[in-house]
Amino acid sequence: MIPLFSAGKLAFGSIKSAKLRSTLTVLGIVIGVAAVIANVSLGASFNQHFTNEVTNIGSNFIYIQGMQPKLFYDNELKIVENTPGILGVSPLKSQTAEVTYMSETKNIMVSGVGKSYDEVANTKLQKGDFITDNDGYVAVIGYKVANEKFDRNISARNSINITFRVGEDEKVTKTFKVKAIIQNPENTVIQAYNDNEAVLIPIDIMNEILGEKDYGGVFAMANDPATVQETSDKVDERLARNFGISERELEDKDSRPYIIVNQAEVLEQTDMMAAALSSFLTAVALISLLVGSIGIMNIMLVSVTERTREIGVLKSLGFTGFDILFLFMIESILLGVFGGLLGSTVGIAGAYSVETLLKLPVVFPFSLIAAGFFVAVFVGFVSGVYPARKAAKMKPVDSLRHE
Repeated sequence: MIPLFSAGKLAFGSIKSAKLRSTLTVLGIVIGVAAVIANVSLGASFNQHFTNEVTNIGSNFIYIQGMQPKLFYDNELKIVENTPGILGVSPLKSQTAEVTYMSETKNIMVSGVGKSYDEVANTKLQKGDFITDNDGYVAVIGYKVANEKFDRNISARNSINITFRVGEDEKVTKTFKVKAIIQNPENTVIQAYNDNEAVLIPIDIMNEILGEKDYGGVFAMANDPATVQETSDKVDERLARNFGISERELEDKDSRPYIIVNQAEVLEQTDMMAAALSSFLTAVALISLLVGSIGIMNIMLVSVTERTREIGVLKSLGFTGFDILFLFMIESILLGVFGGLLGSTVGIAGAYSVETLLKLPVVFPFSLIAAGFFVAVFVGFVSGVYPARKAAKMKPVDSLRHE
């Protein structure tokens, strides 16, 4: 048997002697491997992005939204708060109102919240302090409200006028002092409620102005990420009992006058979205890799035909059929190795560029990248089997007669 080093040297010389043909062959593998690695990386990056988005909503959040007005009061709030596994709660009530600053008026979502809202909804402040029990007519405003909605930026301690619609025809205008500005969130695609474009005020003040006592919904935080779903189910069961829903109707989600969304459910949905996206991207990339493997097989078949006399000379010099097979297999594998190395480099660079451009988390699953490289080598091996066997079976006399 011909030594591996000698076989590699002869195969490399053959590749080098047909530079253009070898380059075009390797290019197919480069494109395929680069596509696989880039798409797998992008799929993982989107998955991480969706996870970050969900985390940005709140820490282990459970959000209960009434589907009809005047549904949640202090009693329902206490039911949620006293459920085992609940660490904190905040009522939430929203209404679009007219916000005026420096004689400029915009329609903005105004929400009444409790003192714990910043913790349960994971709201981070850029300046100032959040609402407390002792606060009256104060407001915490979103980053976009402070810096983009109006011609002039709003700062902490500035005053804004908020005009609420009370009933069908009456409007009430009150002056609020800006107490804090919410930090511009990095993730805003998936949110139960977008604080970035809202104005938050004490919910007691909001109900006082509107002449009401109910809450639109409840934002709650579970004490353990591992038990969010279990805690959410307990909250659901207690609220359902409170609204007179029988045990038999509990399985029917439409029987409730409210909806519950929790972190575990949203993460499950986003994981499914990311997995579907990743599978699609990988399938497209694998097609490119298949095309590259066909290219290697085609070029190797052409190479066998062109080198028929060379094969005859080698056999006449004592090279066995296995030696010829081994030579062509090494050449095919080398093409796969070159393609894998270049494809991995191009794929990583491409994925990094796209992830940076789209401001996505930079994620490189190195196990999958290694798998992409070895797939390229395997493709080179498999693509070379048939041409190598064809070369090995040639008879020396017939090969030497070939023109």
